[in-house]
Amino acid sequence: MSAWKDRLKHRLPRMAVIVHDLAMVWVCWQGLHYLRYALQPTPQPLAPFSSTVLIVLVAQGLVSWRVGLYRGLWRFASVPDLFNIFKASLFGLLAVVVGLFFYSRLDLVSRAALLLYPFVLTVLLGAPRLIFRAWKDHSQQQARDGAERVLILGAGQAGEALVRDLRRLGSYDPIGFLDDAVSLRGTRLQGLPVLGKIPDVARVARETGAQLLVIAMPSVDAVVMRRVIGLCEESAVPFRTVPRLADILEGRSLPGQLKEVAIEDLLGRQPRAPDWKAIRGWLGGRSVLVTGAGGSIGSELCRQCARHGASRIALVEIDELALLTIEAELRRDFPGILCVPVLGDCGDPAVIAHALKLVEPEAVFHAAAYKQVPLLQGQLREAVRNNALATYTVAKASREADVGTFVLVSTDKAVDPVNVLGATKRFAEMACQALAVARTTRMVTVRFGNVLDSAGSVVPLFREQIRRGGPVTVTHPDVTRYFMTIPEACLLILQAGSIGVQQAVYTLDMGEPVAIRVLAEQMIRLAGKQPGKDVVIDYIGLRPGERLHETLFHMDERYSSTIYPSILQAMPRAVAAERVDASVEAMRASVQAYDLETLEAALREAVPEFAPAEERARPATVVVFPGRRARQH
Repeated sequence: MSAWKDRLKHRLPRMAVIVHDLAMVWVCWQGLHYLRYALQPTPQPLAPFSSTVLIVLVAQGLVSWRVGLYRGLWRFASVPDLFNIFKASLFGLLAVVVGLFFYSRLDLVSRAALLLYPFVLTVLLGAPRLIFRAWKDHSQQQARDGAERVLILGAGQAGEALVRDLRRLGSYDPIGFLDDAVSLRGTRLQGLPVLGKIPDVARVARETGAQLLVIAMPSVDAVVMRRVIGLCEESAVPFRTVPRLADILEGRSLPGQLKEVAIEDLLGRQPRAPDWKAIRGWLGGRSVLVTGAGGSIGSELCRQCARHGASRIALVEIDELALLTIEAELRRDFPGILCVPVLGDCGDPAVIAHALKLVEPEAVFHAAAYKQVPLLQGQLREAVRNNALATYTVAKASREADVGTFVLVSTDKAVDPVNVLGATKRFAEMACQALAVARTTRMVTVRFGNVLDSAGSVVPLFREQIRRGGPVTVTHPDVTRYFMTIPEACLLILQAGSIGVQQAVYTLDMGEPVAIRVLAEQMIRLAGKQPGKDVVIDYIGLRPGERLHETLFHMDERYSSTIYPSILQAMPRAVAAERVDASVEAMRASVQAYDLETLEAALREAVPEFAPAEERARPATVVVFPGRRARQH
């Protein structure tokens, strides 16, 4: 009974429109004939209803239905609706003429009335619609003075919840939905109509006077999001998006909060749900230590450790401002957690020993590292000291302190390294592997590619170049990189660390490589500009130490699946602990003496596969994750 009442309630407005339009057809037909014959000396009587009038009503009604006159909403009537009405009137005239010709050969039908019929009917049908819209606009303007008219893309649960949030805020006026689902066509959600498909956004936004578009599709993948963003850009109406569910659950966004479309939304992919129970079981109530705690990765690791139940966090950071910032944030957002700031170089044995003694951590996350490839090509000593020797120092100190798990944050550049960064990080991996042969500390290495929007990365660089009006500098038209968001990368680091393996090298599923040229073009468009027109892209050539494509596995490393689809485990190559110890001593001596020539020789001896890009002849191999096909570069 209730369902029947709901259907009747939704159909009554459309039935009223049909009755109104047929009444206007009757007024038009009868009125024109009345005026025509009223001018005669002896006007003929005009019957209010006759077979002729019935034919006119049926013919015009069917044409109006076919043209789609009753699918429009009076609330949003506009000039295109008037054109549609005029089209229905013209085709209706043809149908009336055909019908009356077969019925009576057009006897007693005024030719002047036929000529004026489509124009008068357009006025009679269009005027009430425009008057109704003007009245509704005026009424709503009084009720929501200054509210921004919002058209919502996506009529799912997120869109429905968004309407409630927008109405509660009062500063936005939701006017309708767009959705590609055929089953939603002509329906209403929260009292608002589904006005069409998403490709209709430009037309519907123009007809409804929308001032803001909101994309309420938090679960779609990057391919769909790019298509929707392109349609929004074509409409020339400002647009926003709702936060993804993961961002809300992780506390990075609030429900109902509108945000600018970020490059992560276009390049990211739908992250798989992590094993929260395993992560909390590993970290819950435990003490952890994070080196490089003020950096992009280190600070997010601190946040996620706090969010997943860590009781104490030691923050080891050499930059005092970065240390103050992350400490203040953690104390504000997680007042129940003990934060222990340690200002100093984690490569100093005294500093790391002091930090380990302060909190007695169950897990150490070593995120401190230099990462700028072109800069490190000319800073060999600091790269070796900070990336290689400091890792050995922290890992060895962690083992001696009986830390449960040591996690090294590595990089895809450590695979077949062609630059100083990759070589030093590869040696850091070897050092951890060598230190895992004794005692109980688990040595875990996690490799991944670039993270979006990290300090000093390509995204903030492009953003600043676009802000200045260009040019945006790209090294090569074909250069590609793997990208992942910082929160997703850190969450997978925690997930990998929770796997109970004594020693392992894990690599994260980075998805498909992204062309940097495409990244630059998309960022330019998000800024409201056109690539090549408003902002020029300048190709400057590969810099020292760079290569066109990165890979995540060495060709001699076997790999296997883990219990988590986003994480694969590499079977590392054999490493002799004695050789690693000897290399450490040789590097330390060269660093102490600032002997760059000897230091480079020691690094090359320690990492035999290290060869600059111009010396390398063999291609790298991309090892695929389950469900993806292999690719060769």
